[in-house]
Amino acid sequence: MAQASIERGGLTLEDLGGNRKRHRKERVVRRVFLTAALLSIAISVAIVASLAGGTIDYLSKVEFSQMLVMDWFPRRNEFGLPAILAGTLVVSLIAMVVAAPLGLGAALYLSEFAKSRSRRMLKPILETLASVPSVVMGFFALRFISPDIVQKLFGGAEFFNFLAAGIGVGLLVTPLVASVAEDAMHAVPSGLREASFGLGAKLRTTSLKIVVPAAVSGITAALILGISRAIGETMIVAIAAGGTGGSGFNLDPLRGGQTMTAAITSLATGSDRAAGSGAAVPSLYFVGMLLFFMTLGLNLFSERFVRRVRRRY
Repeated sequence: MAQASIERGGLTLEDLGGNRKRHRKERVVRRVFLTAALLSIAISVAIVASLAGGTIDYLSKVEFSQMLVMDWFPRRNEFGLPAILAGTLVVSLIAMVVAAPLGLGAALYLSEFAKSRSRRMLKPILETLASVPSVVMGFFALRFISPDIVQKLFGGAEFFNFLAAGIGVGLLVTPLVASVAEDAMHAVPSGLREASFGLGAKLRTTSLKIVVPAAVSGITAALILGISRAIGETMIVAIAAGGTGGSGFNLDPLRGGQTMTAAITSLATGSDRAAGSGAAVPSLYFVGMLLFFMTLGLNLFSERFVRRVRRRY
């Protein structure tokens, strides 16, 4: 009876099971996606392998006590990691102070307050900001943010400073935070909003006390992604923070210095020209490996945290 009814609808059980041609296409598609996944893993392994040789060479030439000094000047055989770690921490912190409120505020507006037509217009414009080349944002930070904002607000600020670099990185990271967080908020079931409105809650209360807690896993993922992006940003800090050739330990945002990525840039192609100078070149690989594991640690922490706070509806 069932088969007969299916046949009357134009389908047969054979159609539902698929034919050989369809199965062959499915196998091809599965193999293409499997190849893409394996290729991604292979690229990650190749990156680690390319860094491993230089890292081992560096560790064989530089004692651990040399890494604890406060200055990073590879040309002078000074390899103090605190200098570039402090620069990375300060710039990333400033960037997230800028990106978190701007990005989450934009996401909340687009998801809950904007009309559908406004959302369709504003979201692509916001995401366009993320496509601005970082070198352009670096010059914007150097030529506008530093002299016209930072130095006018803080009289003792140097021309090259962490604050201008951090603001530039924050502006670059904002669209990423906003886009991911807005997608998470938009995915919250409408039933939760309707139940809140049914109990007499206002739009503001529903947004802040229902939607945001329900989307907390996606919002956390957005912030972690923003931090990873801020840590890995290179051109803006290389241009706006100064510190070519090395830097001392500095936590003052009004002064310049180097971050880990800027130190790699300076060693690889910048003014250091460190080829053949003892442990200077191997230090490039070591810092790269350190950045890799820092980003990996952040991603693992993010995944574990998001899994813990995720809510299923």
